[in-house]
Amino acid sequence: MKYFKVFALFALAWSLNQVAPSVLAHLQGLDGVEASIALSLWCMGLFLLFGWLCSKASEGTVMPNFTLQLLVGIVLHDALSPLSFQLALSVVVCTAMAAIILKSGGDEIERKVFLQILYPTFMLAVLGYLLTFFVMFGLLRWLGMDGPTAALLAAIVGSTDPAALIPTLKQLRFKPHFQRVTHLSVAESALNDAVGAIFTAAVCLMVARGVNLSNMESLGMALFSGPNLINLGEQLLFGTLAGVLGWLGMFSFERYKSDQGGRGEQDKPYDFAIVLAIPLVTFALAQAFHGNGFLAAFVAGLLANFNHGSHYFHGLLHSMEVKIESVAKPTIFMMVGPFVALDNLLDTVWLGLGVSLLFMLVARPLAVWICLLPSGISWREKLFLCAVRETGVIPVVLAVMVVAQFPNMTMLMPLTAWVVIWTLTLLPAITPWWAKKLHLLE
Repeated sequence: MKYFKVFALFALAWSLNQVAPSVLAHLQGLDGVEASIALSLWCMGLFLLFGWLCSKASEGTVMPNFTLQLLVGIVLHDALSPLSFQLALSVVVCTAMAAIILKSGGDEIERKVFLQILYPTFMLAVLGYLLTFFVMFGLLRWLGMDGPTAALLAAIVGSTDPAALIPTLKQLRFKPHFQRVTHLSVAESALNDAVGAIFTAAVCLMVARGVNLSNMESLGMALFSGPNLINLGEQLLFGTLAGVLGWLGMFSFERYKSDQGGRGEQDKPYDFAIVLAIPLVTFALAQAFHGNGFLAAFVAGLLANFNHGSHYFHGLLHSMEVKIESVAKPTIFMMVGPFVALDNLLDTVWLGLGVSLLFMLVARPLAVWICLLPSGISWREKLFLCAVRETGVIPVVLAVMVVAQFPNMTMLMPLTAWVVIWTLTLLPAITPWWAKKLHLLE
Protein backbone atom coordinates (compact mmCIF):
# COMPACT_ATOMS: atom_id res chain seq x y z
CA MET A 1 0.00 0.00 0.00
CA LYS A 2 2.79 2.42 0.89
CA TYR A 3 4.39 1.99 -2.54
CA PHE A 4 1.02 2.42 -4.21
CA LYS A 5 1.18 6.04 -3.02
CA VAL A 6 4.44 6.46 -4.91
CA PHE A 7 2.88 4.97 -8.05
CA ALA A 8 -0.17 7.24 -7.68
CA LEU A 9 2.11 10.25 -7.24
CA PHE A 10 3.93 9.59 -10.52
CA ALA A 11 0.64 8.88 -12.28
CA LEU A 12 -0.72 12.23 -11.12
CA ALA A 13 2.44 14.05 -12.19
CA TRP A 14 2.42 12.35 -15.61
CA SER A 15 -1.27 13.16 -16.16
CA LEU A 16 -0.76 16.80 -15.24
CA ASN A 17 2.23 17.00 -17.54
CA GLN A 18 0.06 15.79 -20.45
CA VAL A 19 -2.44 18.63 -20.07
CA ALA A 20 0.17 21.24 -19.12
CA PRO A 21 0.96 22.44 -22.69
CA SER A 22 -2.63 23.56 -23.26
CA VAL A 23 -2.75 25.24 -19.84
CA LEU A 24 0.53 27.03 -20.46
CA ALA A 25 -0.60 28.09 -23.95
CA HIS A 26 -3.66 29.73 -22.37
CA LEU A 27 -1.56 31.48 -19.70
CA GLN A 28 0.93 32.71 -22.30
CA GLY A 29 -1.96 34.25 -24.22
CA LEU A 30 -2.67 36.69 -21.42
CA ASP A 31 -1.38 40.27 -21.48
CA GLY A 32 2.39 40.61 -20.94
CA VAL A 33 2.58 41.23 -17.20
CA GLU A 34 -0.37 38.97 -16.42
CA ALA A 35 1.23 36.13 -18.38
CA SER A 36 4.53 36.43 -16.47
CA ILE A 37 2.74 36.47 -13.12
CA ALA A 38 0.48 33.53 -14.01
CA LEU A 39 3.36 31.38 -15.31
CA SER A 40 5.53 32.13 -12.25
CA LEU A 41 2.72 31.31 -9.81
CA TRP A 42 1.90 28.13 -11.77
CA CYS A 43 5.49 26.87 -11.35
CA MET A 44 5.64 27.94 -7.71
CA GLY A 45 2.39 26.15 -6.98
CA LEU A 46 3.68 22.94 -8.57
CA PHE A 47 6.86 23.09 -6.49
CA LEU A 48 4.93 23.48 -3.24
CA LEU A 49 2.16 20.99 -4.01
CA PHE A 50 4.31 18.17 -5.36
CA GLY A 51 7.06 18.84 -2.82
CA TRP A 52 4.51 18.11 -0.09
CA LEU A 53 3.05 15.11 -1.95
CA CYS A 54 6.54 13.61 -2.39
CA SER A 55 7.26 13.98 1.32
CA LYS A 56 3.99 12.24 2.20
CA ALA A 57 4.43 9.48 -0.37
CA SER A 58 7.98 8.70 0.80
CA GLU A 59 6.89 7.95 4.38
CA GLY A 60 7.46 4.29 5.20
CA THR A 61 9.40 3.58 1.98
CA VAL A 62 13.12 3.24 1.31
CA MET A 63 12.99 6.19 -1.09
CA PRO A 64 13.94 9.57 0.44
CA ASN A 65 11.55 12.40 -0.33
CA PHE A 66 14.39 14.25 -2.08
CA THR A 67 14.74 11.47 -4.66
CA LEU A 68 11.00 11.52 -5.35
CA GLN A 69 11.04 15.30 -5.69
CA LEU A 70 13.82 15.17 -8.25
CA LEU A 71 12.13 12.41 -10.27
CA VAL A 72 8.71 14.05 -10.12
CA GLY A 73 10.26 17.32 -11.28
CA ILE A 74 11.59 15.50 -14.35
CA VAL A 75 8.17 13.91 -15.00
CA LEU A 76 6.74 17.47 -14.84
CA HIS A 77 9.26 18.65 -17.45
CA ASP A 78 6.67 20.21 -19.78
CA ALA A 79 4.64 21.67 -16.92
CA LEU A 80 7.74 23.45 -15.55
CA SER A 81 9.07 24.45 -18.98
CA PRO A 82 8.58 28.24 -18.42
CA LEU A 83 11.58 28.12 -16.08
CA SER A 84 13.82 26.72 -18.82
CA PHE A 85 13.37 30.05 -20.63
CA GLN A 86 14.05 32.05 -17.45
CA LEU A 87 17.57 30.86 -16.70
CA ALA A 88 18.49 33.92 -14.66
CA LEU A 89 15.43 33.47 -12.44
CA SER A 90 16.18 29.78 -11.92
CA VAL A 91 19.80 30.51 -10.97
CA VAL A 92 18.82 33.30 -8.56
CA VAL A 93 16.18 31.16 -6.82
CA CYS A 94 18.52 28.17 -6.45
CA THR A 95 21.44 30.31 -5.30
CA ALA A 96 19.43 32.19 -2.67
CA MET A 97 18.00 29.00 -1.20
CA ALA A 98 21.39 27.27 -1.26
CA ALA A 99 22.94 30.19 0.65
CA ILE A 100 20.31 29.81 3.37
CA ILE A 101 20.87 26.04 3.51
CA LEU A 102 24.66 26.46 3.82
CA LYS A 103 24.23 28.98 6.62
CA SER A 104 22.04 26.41 8.37
CA GLY A 105 24.77 23.82 7.81
CA GLY A 106 27.15 26.07 9.72
CA ASP A 107 24.60 26.33 12.53
CA GLU A 108 24.40 22.54 12.72
CA ILE A 109 28.04 22.05 13.79
CA GLU A 110 29.11 23.15 17.24
CA ARG A 111 32.23 25.32 17.08
CA LYS A 112 34.06 23.39 19.81
CA VAL A 113 33.41 20.08 18.06
CA PHE A 114 34.42 21.55 14.71
CA LEU A 115 37.77 22.71 16.13
CA GLN A 116 38.39 19.24 17.60
CA ILE A 117 37.95 17.58 14.20
CA LEU A 118 39.31 20.47 12.12
CA TYR A 119 42.29 18.55 10.69
CA PRO A 120 40.46 15.44 9.38
CA THR A 121 37.57 17.65 8.24
CA PHE A 122 39.92 19.89 6.27
CA MET A 123 41.69 16.88 4.77
CA LEU A 124 38.43 15.27 3.66
CA ALA A 125 36.68 18.45 2.50
CA VAL A 126 39.61 20.05 0.64
CA LEU A 127 42.19 17.41 -0.26
CA GLY A 128 39.43 14.81 -0.53
CA TYR A 129 37.52 17.02 -2.94
CA LEU A 130 40.63 17.47 -5.11
CA LEU A 131 41.27 13.72 -5.19
CA THR A 132 37.63 13.02 -6.02
CA PHE A 133 37.73 15.67 -8.74
CA PHE A 134 40.83 14.32 -10.49
CA VAL A 135 39.83 10.65 -10.10
CA MET A 136 36.35 11.32 -11.49
CA PHE A 137 37.80 13.37 -14.36
CA GLY A 138 40.03 10.45 -15.35
CA LEU A 139 37.17 7.96 -15.06
CA LEU A 140 34.79 10.15 -17.06
CA ARG A 141 37.37 10.58 -19.81
CA TRP A 142 37.82 6.78 -19.76
CA LEU A 143 34.06 6.48 -20.33
CA GLY A 144 34.45 8.59 -23.47
CA MET A 145 33.27 11.99 -22.22
CA ASP A 146 34.85 15.11 -23.73
CA GLY A 147 37.29 17.09 -21.57
CA PRO A 148 35.23 20.20 -20.68
CA THR A 149 32.11 18.16 -19.84
CA ALA A 150 34.14 15.67 -17.78
CA ALA A 151 35.86 18.50 -15.85
CA LEU A 152 32.59 20.29 -15.09
CA LEU A 153 30.74 17.12 -14.08
CA ALA A 154 33.65 16.03 -11.84
CA ALA A 155 33.61 19.46 -10.18
CA ILE A 156 29.84 19.40 -9.67
CA VAL A 157 29.49 15.91 -8.18
CA GLY A 158 32.54 16.44 -5.97
CA SER A 159 30.34 18.30 -3.49
CA THR A 160 28.73 16.14 -0.84
CA ASP A 161 25.46 16.97 0.86
CA PRO A 162 23.90 16.19 4.25
CA ALA A 163 20.30 16.41 2.98
CA ALA A 164 19.50 12.80 3.83
CA LEU A 165 22.58 12.20 6.00
CA ILE A 166 21.63 14.33 9.01
CA PRO A 167 18.14 12.78 9.47
CA THR A 168 19.68 9.30 9.11
CA LEU A 169 22.45 9.92 11.66
CA LYS A 170 19.99 11.38 14.17
CA GLN A 171 18.19 8.01 14.24
CA LEU A 172 21.35 6.08 15.16
CA ARG A 173 23.02 5.77 18.58
CA PHE A 174 26.77 5.58 18.10
CA LYS A 175 29.14 4.36 20.79
CA PRO A 176 30.75 7.34 22.59
CA HIS A 177 34.22 6.78 21.10
CA PHE A 178 32.74 6.62 17.59
CA GLN A 179 30.55 9.70 17.99
CA ARG A 180 33.07 11.89 16.19
CA VAL A 181 32.35 10.10 12.92
CA THR A 182 28.88 11.70 12.86
CA HIS A 183 30.34 15.16 13.47
CA LEU A 184 33.00 14.54 10.83
CA SER A 185 30.38 13.49 8.27
CA VAL A 186 28.30 16.65 8.78
CA ALA A 187 31.31 18.98 9.01
CA GLU A 188 32.81 17.59 5.81
CA SER A 189 29.51 18.04 3.99
CA ALA A 190 29.13 21.68 4.99
CA LEU A 191 32.73 22.73 4.23
CA ASN A 192 32.95 20.56 1.11
CA ASP A 193 29.97 22.36 -0.46
CA ALA A 194 31.82 25.67 -0.29
CA VAL A 195 35.00 24.08 -1.71
CA GLY A 196 32.98 22.52 -4.54
CA ALA A 197 31.39 25.86 -5.40
CA ILE A 198 34.82 27.54 -5.57
CA PHE A 199 36.33 24.89 -7.84
CA THR A 200 33.26 24.64 -10.07
CA ALA A 201 33.42 28.41 -10.64
CA ALA A 202 37.12 28.07 -11.50
CA VAL A 203 36.49 25.26 -13.99
CA CYS A 204 33.64 27.26 -15.58
CA LEU A 205 36.06 30.14 -16.11
CA MET A 206 38.60 27.83 -17.74
CA VAL A 207 35.98 26.31 -20.06
CA ALA A 208 34.69 29.77 -21.02
CA ARG A 209 38.25 30.84 -21.89
CA GLY A 210 38.74 27.77 -24.08
CA VAL A 211 41.55 26.28 -21.98
CA ASN A 212 42.71 22.83 -23.09
CA LEU A 213 41.19 20.25 -20.72
CA SER A 214 41.74 17.14 -22.79
CA ASN A 215 43.83 15.20 -20.27
CA MET A 216 44.88 15.09 -16.62
CA GLU A 217 48.14 16.96 -17.24
CA SER A 218 46.52 19.88 -19.06
CA LEU A 219 43.73 20.07 -16.46
CA GLY A 220 46.24 20.17 -13.59
CA MET A 221 48.36 22.82 -15.30
CA ALA A 222 45.30 24.98 -15.96
CA LEU A 223 43.87 24.52 -12.47
CA PHE A 224 47.12 25.35 -10.69
CA SER A 225 48.29 28.08 -13.06
CA GLY A 226 49.14 31.49 -11.62
CA PRO A 227 45.96 33.33 -12.76
CA ASN A 228 43.69 30.52 -11.62
CA LEU A 229 45.39 30.26 -8.22
CA ILE A 230 44.88 34.00 -7.80
CA ASN A 231 41.21 33.53 -8.69
CA LEU A 232 40.86 30.68 -6.16
CA GLY A 233 42.66 32.73 -3.53
CA GLU A 234 40.33 35.70 -4.07
CA GLN A 235 37.26 33.50 -3.76
CA LEU A 236 38.59 31.93 -0.57
CA LEU A 237 39.86 35.15 1.06
CA PHE A 238 36.95 37.45 0.27
CA GLY A 239 34.41 34.70 0.88
CA THR A 240 35.87 34.18 4.36
CA LEU A 241 36.00 37.93 5.08
CA ALA A 242 32.38 38.36 3.98
CA GLY A 243 31.44 35.45 6.23
CA VAL A 244 33.14 37.17 9.18
CA LEU A 245 31.23 40.37 8.44
CA GLY A 246 28.02 38.36 8.28
CA TRP A 247 28.87 36.86 11.66
CA LEU A 248 29.44 40.35 13.10
CA GLY A 249 25.93 41.27 11.97
CA MET A 250 24.56 38.13 13.63
CA PHE A 251 26.61 38.80 16.77
CA SER A 252 25.20 42.33 17.03
CA PHE A 253 21.67 41.03 16.60
CA GLU A 254 22.33 38.33 19.21
CA ARG A 255 23.47 40.97 21.72
CA TYR A 256 20.36 42.99 20.97
CA LYS A 257 18.13 39.95 21.47
CA SER A 258 19.93 39.12 24.71
CA ASP A 259 19.24 42.62 26.05
CA GLN A 260 15.61 42.42 24.99
CA GLY A 261 15.26 39.01 26.64
CA GLY A 262 16.74 40.40 29.82
CA ARG A 263 13.89 42.88 29.93
CA GLY A 264 11.38 40.05 29.70
CA GLU A 265 10.37 40.72 26.08
CA GLN A 266 9.32 37.77 23.92
CA ASP A 267 10.57 36.85 20.46
CA LYS A 268 9.02 38.93 17.72
CA PRO A 269 7.73 37.21 14.55
CA TYR A 270 9.51 39.75 12.36
CA ASP A 271 12.91 38.75 13.81
CA PHE A 272 12.87 35.89 11.32
CA ALA A 273 13.58 38.44 8.58
CA ILE A 274 17.05 39.14 10.01
CA VAL A 275 17.98 35.47 10.29
CA LEU A 276 16.87 35.02 6.67
CA ALA A 277 18.47 38.18 5.31
CA ILE A 278 21.98 37.81 6.75
CA PRO A 279 23.09 34.79 4.64
CA LEU A 280 21.68 36.48 1.52
CA VAL A 281 23.41 39.80 2.21
CA THR A 282 26.60 37.95 3.17
CA PHE A 283 26.48 36.04 -0.13
CA ALA A 284 25.97 39.27 -2.11
CA LEU A 285 28.82 40.98 -0.25
CA ALA A 286 31.20 38.14 -1.11
CA GLN A 287 30.15 38.24 -4.75
CA ALA A 288 30.72 42.01 -4.91
CA PHE A 289 34.41 41.46 -4.10
CA HIS A 290 34.77 38.31 -6.27
CA GLY A 291 34.64 36.06 -3.20
CA ASN A 292 32.66 32.84 -2.92
CA GLY A 293 29.19 33.45 -1.54
CA PHE A 294 28.57 29.85 -0.50
CA LEU A 295 31.72 29.87 1.63
CA ALA A 296 30.66 33.20 3.14
CA ALA A 297 27.24 31.87 4.15
CA PHE A 298 28.78 28.77 5.73
CA VAL A 299 31.42 30.74 7.67
CA ALA A 300 28.78 33.15 8.97
CA GLY A 301 26.65 30.26 10.23
CA LEU A 302 29.60 28.40 11.75
CA LEU A 303 30.87 31.42 13.67
CA ALA A 304 27.43 32.48 14.86
CA ASN A 305 26.56 28.89 15.84
CA PHE A 306 23.01 29.82 16.85
CA ASN A 307 21.92 26.18 17.23
CA HIS A 308 24.45 25.72 20.03
CA GLY A 309 24.48 29.25 21.45
CA SER A 310 21.86 31.63 22.71
CA HIS A 311 18.42 30.16 23.29
CA TYR A 312 16.88 33.32 21.84
CA PHE A 313 17.33 31.92 18.34
CA HIS A 314 16.24 28.34 18.81
CA GLY A 315 12.62 29.08 17.90
CA LEU A 316 13.66 31.09 14.84
CA LEU A 317 16.05 28.38 13.68
CA HIS A 318 13.37 25.71 14.06
CA SER A 319 11.12 27.86 11.88
CA MET A 320 13.96 28.21 9.39
CA GLU A 321 14.52 24.43 9.32
CA VAL A 322 10.83 23.82 8.64
CA LYS A 323 10.86 26.25 5.71
CA ILE A 324 14.05 24.73 4.30
CA GLU A 325 12.61 21.21 4.41
CA SER A 326 9.18 22.18 3.08
CA VAL A 327 10.05 24.89 0.54
CA ALA A 328 13.75 25.34 -0.25
CA LYS A 329 14.93 21.75 -0.76
CA PRO A 330 11.87 20.58 -2.76
CA THR A 331 12.20 23.62 -5.01
CA ILE A 332 15.89 22.98 -5.68
CA PHE A 333 15.47 19.26 -6.36
CA MET A 334 12.44 19.80 -8.62
CA MET A 335 14.35 22.56 -10.45
CA VAL A 336 16.10 19.75 -12.35
CA GLY A 337 12.78 19.11 -14.13
CA PRO A 338 12.76 22.11 -16.50
CA PHE A 339 16.23 21.15 -17.79
CA VAL A 340 15.87 17.36 -18.05
CA ALA A 341 13.10 15.55 -19.89
CA LEU A 342 12.18 11.97 -19.01
CA ASP A 343 13.57 10.86 -22.38
CA ASN A 344 16.95 12.46 -21.56
CA LEU A 345 17.03 10.65 -18.23
CA LEU A 346 16.20 7.28 -19.79
CA ASP A 347 18.74 7.78 -22.58
CA THR A 348 21.51 8.18 -20.00
CA VAL A 349 20.36 5.48 -17.58
CA TRP A 350 23.32 3.12 -18.07
CA LEU A 351 25.92 5.86 -18.28
CA GLY A 352 24.40 7.46 -15.19
CA LEU A 353 24.57 4.17 -13.31
CA GLY A 354 28.20 3.66 -14.36
CA VAL A 355 29.21 7.18 -13.29
CA SER A 356 27.41 6.75 -9.94
CA LEU A 357 29.03 3.37 -9.20
CA LEU A 358 32.50 4.65 -10.08
CA PHE A 359 31.86 7.64 -7.86
CA MET A 360 30.70 5.55 -4.86
CA LEU A 361 32.99 2.53 -5.22
CA VAL A 362 36.21 4.05 -6.56
CA ALA A 363 36.52 7.82 -6.10
CA ARG A 364 35.07 8.07 -2.58
CA PRO A 365 37.03 5.18 -0.99
CA LEU A 366 40.29 6.42 -2.54
CA ALA A 367 39.67 9.93 -1.20
CA VAL A 368 38.87 8.69 2.32
CA TRP A 369 41.80 6.29 2.71
CA ILE A 370 44.41 8.60 1.19
CA CYS A 371 43.27 11.80 2.95
CA LEU A 372 42.84 10.21 6.38
CA LEU A 373 46.05 8.16 6.21
CA PRO A 374 47.97 10.62 8.47
CA SER A 375 45.16 10.90 11.04
CA GLY A 376 43.91 9.12 14.14
CA ILE A 377 40.71 7.98 12.46
CA SER A 378 40.23 4.22 12.94
CA TRP A 379 39.78 1.80 10.05
CA ARG A 380 36.14 1.23 11.07
CA GLU A 381 35.40 4.94 10.89
CA LYS A 382 37.14 5.16 7.52
CA LEU A 383 35.03 2.30 6.15
CA PHE A 384 31.92 4.05 7.44
CA LEU A 385 32.93 7.35 5.81
CA CYS A 386 33.46 5.53 2.50
CA ALA A 387 29.71 4.87 2.39
CA VAL A 388 28.64 8.36 3.50
CA ARG A 389 28.82 10.40 0.32
CA GLU A 390 25.45 11.62 -0.91
CA THR A 391 25.18 14.33 -3.53
CA GLY A 392 22.19 16.62 -3.28
CA VAL A 393 21.21 20.27 -3.03
CA ILE A 394 24.50 22.02 -3.80
CA PRO A 395 25.43 19.81 -6.81
CA VAL A 396 21.96 20.49 -8.25
CA VAL A 397 22.42 24.23 -7.72
CA LEU A 398 25.89 24.13 -9.29
CA ALA A 399 24.53 22.12 -12.24
CA VAL A 400 21.77 24.70 -12.83
CA MET A 401 24.35 27.51 -12.73
CA VAL A 402 26.67 25.68 -15.14
CA VAL A 403 23.89 24.78 -17.58
CA ALA A 404 22.82 28.42 -17.61
CA GLN A 405 26.35 29.32 -18.79
CA PHE A 406 26.83 26.36 -21.16
CA PRO A 407 23.39 25.32 -22.49
CA ASN A 408 24.99 23.16 -25.19
CA MET A 409 26.36 20.72 -22.61
CA THR A 410 23.23 18.58 -22.59
CA MET A 411 24.82 15.66 -20.69
CA LEU A 412 25.61 17.61 -17.52
CA MET A 413 22.18 17.88 -15.95
CA PRO A 414 20.88 14.32 -16.57
CA LEU A 415 24.15 12.75 -15.34
CA THR A 416 24.15 14.99 -12.26
CA ALA A 417 20.56 13.90 -11.69
CA TRP A 418 21.54 10.22 -11.86
CA VAL A 419 24.39 10.64 -9.37
CA VAL A 420 21.99 12.43 -7.00
CA ILE A 421 19.31 9.76 -7.47
CA TRP A 422 21.60 6.79 -6.84
CA THR A 423 23.60 8.26 -3.97
CA LEU A 424 20.54 9.70 -2.20
CA THR A 425 18.63 6.44 -2.55
CA LEU A 426 21.30 3.81 -1.86
CA LEU A 427 23.65 5.36 0.70
CA PRO A 428 21.14 6.54 3.35
CA ALA A 429 19.37 3.18 3.05
CA ILE A 430 22.53 1.18 3.84
CA THR A 431 23.97 3.59 6.45
CA PRO A 432 22.22 1.99 9.50
CA TRP A 433 23.11 -1.53 8.32
CA TRP A 434 26.71 -0.56 7.56
CA ALA A 435 27.17 1.19 10.93
CA LYS A 436 25.82 -1.89 12.71
CA LYS A 437 28.03 -4.21 10.65
CA LEU A 438 31.08 -2.18 11.66
CA HIS A 439 30.02 -2.35 15.35
CA LEU A 440 29.83 1.44 15.66
CA LEU A 441 26.40 1.47 17.32
CA GLU A 442 25.41 0.88 20.91
